[in-house]
Amino acid sequence: MLIFPQYCSFAGGINMAEDLEKLTKFIEENKGKRKFKQTVELAINFKGIDFSKQDNKINLEVTLPHGKGKSMKIAVFANDNTVASEAKQNNMEVINGSEIETIAKDPKRLNGLLEYELIAQPQLMPTIAKSLGQFLGPRNKMPKPLIGSTLKTMSNDLTKRITLKTKGKNIPTVHCVVGTEDMNAGEIYENIKEIVNSINRKLGGNHIRSLYVKFTMSEPLRFI
Repeated sequence: MLIFPQYCSFAGGINMAEDLEKLTKFIEENKGKRKFKQTVELAINFKGIDFSKQDNKINLEVTLPHGKGKSMKIAVFANDNTVASEAKQNNMEVINGSEIETIAKDPKRLNGLLEYELIAQPQLMPTIAKSLGQFLGPRNKMPKPLIGSTLKTMSNDLTKRITLKTKGKNIPTVHCVVGTEDMNAGEIYENIKEIVNSINRKLGGNHIRSLYVKFTMSEPLRFI
């Protein structure tokens, strides 16, 4: 059992070598058993917190120190030729602003957007919100506006960023990706630490009942 004292810091009172040994064993026992690269997923169950209160709802973006372990496809909503050219040079899909309303009426193209991390020129955000917001918003797929950053820098950040969000009305649990099976235990451990610390900064105090880690197709390992 991997124990994270106080669930807010991994420093002090932890036998990190032992924890990493257990996580390493779990990874070695489960990786390479499928014909695809499995993701490593984390489930967090809460206690002592009333999720019916809006202030307690979790909707956090967390940048994982070691990323998600897999490349992500990026699509950019752009009218500006310079932005579109930069996107193409960095192997990103370009969606012209004139296509937004057409995409909104095409279920196949709408669902196709879910395969991408999305970026948009700021001036296109109102149109995107009006035409695509009802579809993308509930799926946490609204584009990030391109403000004060290059596309390359922003795309690198997106490949490391996850969204933590409580689902349902009062369901006390959160699920997220913490890596892939080809990452080492130390990297996954550090990613989990960042997630736990971010949650505790939001909720204040110890409200985590249990943590589970699993591969896409494996049985879960309970941390606590």
